[in-house]
Amino acid sequence: MRWIAACLGLLSALCIAQEKNETRELIGQLGGRTALLNLYTSRQPDGAARVTGDYLVLPTQLQRFLEGERSMQLGVTVLREGQTPILYGRPGTGTLQGTWTGGVFKGTRYGPEGQARERFEFSESFPPMETYSASVRCEVSEGRYASTLALALDNGKLKSVDWRSTVSPGDHPCAVTGLEQRPDNGGMRGGLRFTAGRCSVTLRNLGDYVRVSAEDCASMCGSQGYLEPVLVDRRGNCRLLRPRPR
Repeated sequence: MRWIAACLGLLSALCIAQEKNETRELIGQLGGRTALLNLYTSRQPDGAARVTGDYLVLPTQLQRFLEGERSMQLGVTVLREGQTPILYGRPGTGTLQGTWTGGVFKGTRYGPEGQARERFEFSESFPPMETYSASVRCEVSEGRYASTLALALDNGKLKSVDWRSTVSPGDHPCAVTGLEQRPDNGGMRGGLRFTAGRCSVTLRNLGDYVRVSAEDCASMCGSQGYLEPVLVDRRGNCRLLRPRPR
């Protein structure tokens, strides 16, 4: 009986931990620029949530890191931003202040001296891709990394995908092929997901770009191989998604 009680207690603790910690990805506008927002919340004993994360301005790939708090009752959220993941003791570059409720985070970005700079609005709902069609074949490289992507879709249905990369020195390979589209799209909303075993490739509509990213694909890669996210524009041109703090 004690063993059962201990197991139930552990299960309860795990459930509580899962409820208290969440990861959210949002898309929207920061001023007149499209930006991607990643936020991680951790529930505090007083009911508020500690928030950390970052945003990425897509046209320039400018990245800023965030930390702050969100009230659970009204969703009032204040996030200080800076150029490094650790903001404590370092000069900030601004503050995002607003409300985050119903899957929408909107408000005003203020400069480091408190001056209002620009309005922002982000949503957890990404544009649908059920009618997305594309035929992409491109090569991208930067530094030690190089990859080729061949992707064909017709009205949101996967026709073929072949994504390969090498990392030098040693030309450590990675090759993701044979992916299939689940009938329910893997439970994903506002995007497309294709899988083979644990490996999955995800497409998200980011407005002027479609982001192609891979998760849990280590079994298809060499010991030091990997796949970096790629941004595909409307003409089928590709570039690596590499945030650049400035």
